Amino acid sequence: MAEARAARPSGARRPGLVVWAILGLVLAGAVLMSLGLGAVSIPPGRVAAILLHGGGEPGGGDTGAARDALVILNIRLPRTLLGLLVGAGLAVSGALMQGLFRNPLADPALVGVSAGSGLGAATVIVLGDRLRAALGLAGPLPDAILPEAILPAAAFLGGLAATLALYVVASRAGRTSVATLLLAGIALAALASALTGLLVYASDDRQLRDLTFWLLGSLGGATWAKVLASALAILPVLVLVPWLGRGLNALVLGEAEAFHLGIAVERLKRRVILLVALAVGAGVAAAGVIGFVGLVVPHALRLLIGPEHRRLLPACAVLGGTLLVLADVAARLVVAPAELPIGIVTALVGAPAFLWLLLGRSSVAHD
Repeated sequence: MAEARAARPSGARRPGLVVWAILGLVLAGAVLMSLGLGAVSIPPGRVAAILLHGGGEPGGGDTGAARDALVILNIRLPRTLLGLLVGAGLAVSGALMQGLFRNPLADPALVGVSAGSGLGAATVIVLGDRLRAALGLAGPLPDAILPEAILPAAAFLGGLAATLALYVVASRAGRTSVATLLLAGIALAALASALTGLLVYASDDRQLRDLTFWLLGSLGGATWAKVLASALAILPVLVLVPWLGRGLNALVLGEAEAFHLGIAVERLKRRVILLVALAVGAGVAAAGVIGFVGLVVPHALRLLIGPEHRRLLPACAVLGGTLLVLADVAARLVVAPAELPIGIVTALVGAPAFLWLLLGRSSVAHD
């Protein structure tokens, strides 16, 4: 009976069909907005027709329809799918970290994964030409090769290296201290940010523009190849995380209580850390450094559907993807025809939400 109560926290509330219906409708609306709005506006009816027919509307002699089909299928659809994947991965990672640390203020960036990924990308951007010259290869790296292959791989490896370093520092005698994990993550993130700052200082004008684009995040470079690579890394995480829900529910009671309920606590920690590293590393590799999604989405959904992780984690995937797609739409429209980095938009939304959360917790603590 105790185990059953652990699997269903007292604060949990069934989301119900209404909440899921709202999430589904908001997601559908966000996708339609992302596909239809931009430098070229396309009516929702034409968007639906293009998606249904795969290459444009019937009677393909219309050059306008052919242009719209090209815009949607080759530019906006991969961009939208990439936003859904990255946003879902970041939001689910935030829920996992908050469950692991038993603290709603936890965020994937705290463990240094985002900073490590950013350092890997910055290293390739700044030192790539020099390494190429040292290997006897003439000329700079072609723009088509750098973002499509080398840059995402470096970002992913940087995030993985940060995660492995974090786990080694925080593990003693086969056990991982959550407090040490949090503090070590903050230290590693600061170190990675400092090294990235050194690379920014050593960069030239072209490299500085690339670094700014990367470190502020953007979905502008989305391609079908990048969507496929991101899906191969993020979709398995989204499929596996609900299976961790029972363990995270028990962990709310404390590590000792979770252990007595039959939860392999250390194995659960390792799985959470590795899944977060995979999802966040892949997201940063595809879209750059994007903050606050993993902080705001899980907290908002706990207010709506409660803390039961087996329901919370899938809902985070839906709302996280929706939020990032909407942020991308805002990034395209606010300064059109130019485009804001999406990291600026998420920070403008997430930072006030973070302050509100801190003030709310502070007022509760003083009552």
